[in-house]
Amino acid sequence: MKISFIGMGNMAQALCSGFLKSGMLSPEETYAYAPNQEKLGKNAQRIGFIPVSSPEEAVRRADTVIMACKPYQIMDVLDKIGEALKGKALVSVCAGWDFERYAAVLDPSVRFQFVMPNTPAMVREGVLLFEEKNTLTAEEREFMLQLFGAVGMVCVLPSRLMGIGGAVTGCGPAFVDLMMEAYGDAAVKYGIPRALAYQLTAQMILGSAKLQLETGLHPGVLKDQVCSPAGTTIQGCASLEKNGFRNACIESVDAVMNKKI
Repeated sequence: MKISFIGMGNMAQALCSGFLKSGMLSPEETYAYAPNQEKLGKNAQRIGFIPVSSPEEAVRRADTVIMACKPYQIMDVLDKIGEALKGKALVSVCAGWDFERYAAVLDPSVRFQFVMPNTPAMVREGVLLFEEKNTLTAEEREFMLQLFGAVGMVCVLPSRLMGIGGAVTGCGPAFVDLMMEAYGDAAVKYGIPRALAYQLTAQMILGSAKLQLETGLHPGVLKDQVCSPAGTTIQGCASLEKNGFRNACIESVDAVMNKKI
């Protein structure tokens, strides 16, 4: 399948790189357009796709277009590529542009799918949320599930859950990064060099997450396995509870979900 990216920012670079490394796409059939042609050319040499000079050309060369520009740019892009896009497939990774929103503006001949990725896709450990409602053919849908699976875990969600799914998986990396920074600061406070502090903290988070995924155990059970009676860890957990750690986590998601646009 010939694929064209419109937009080549950090997320598009991560996806394109992962797709090509997986062997699901070939460099000869992967194209991309971005306004900054000099930067696009450098990324093309590094990642392996073919750069093109206009969004119209990107669409003409492709069977499927991956919309990866900024959400506020989409209407301008669609105005330019509308005719060329007719009869083709569009996969969008732009936040907020779900099935309902595209259905209102796309030509009926365009088949489309909304996907919400997250930044860990850059290291092929992402979460890729596929909106259940879509108009891709069965073959296109299956190919896209496999393609995005090359950069992480794919999960299909009904439209009503894409918002909360995106809040947890899309914003969540920043929340974990904040926690990583805080525990790194704590390690530095007691004498560990800064770089090593972040390395130890990041590996601790990575290992803890992998342990839960591979065992399937409830996080509370895993927490209990670390907390010995009258031990040090339960004292730290009690301090986190006293300071409202879990409620702060829940309220961070509330803040995302209740944001007024």
